[in-house]
Amino acid sequence: MEPLSFKEAKGYLKTLPGWRLGRGGKEIEIEYKLRNFIAAIGLIQKIARIAEKENHHPDLHLTGYRRLKIILSTHAIRGLSLNDFILAAKIQKLAGPVRA
Repeated sequence: MEPLSFKEAKGYLKTLPGWRLGRGGKEIEIEYKLRNFIAAIGLIQKIARIAEKENHHPDLHLTGYRRLKIILSTHAIRGLSLNDFILAAKIQKLAGPVRA
C-alpha cells in the first residue's frame, strides 16, 4: 500500500476540525487541553480501547499534566493511510471539540 499523497491527505483533513498535517504530510496531529490530569488520563484510556479494537495505535504525549497531543501515522507505509483518518474521526467523536 502506498501512503496518501499530500493532496489526498489535505482533502481528508477538511473533515477533521482541529487536526493538522505534521512531518511534511506524513502524519496528522491534534492537541487537547483537558480539565485536569485525571481527565487527560481518562481520555488516554478511551483512546487506548479504540486503538486496540482497530489495531491501529497513535502516539500519545501527555505534558504539563493536562495537555494531550495525539499523532497518527501508518508506520508500515511511512505515511498516512485512510485508517489514520478513520481513527482520528473516532477519537474526535469521543474527545469532543478541541480545547487547546
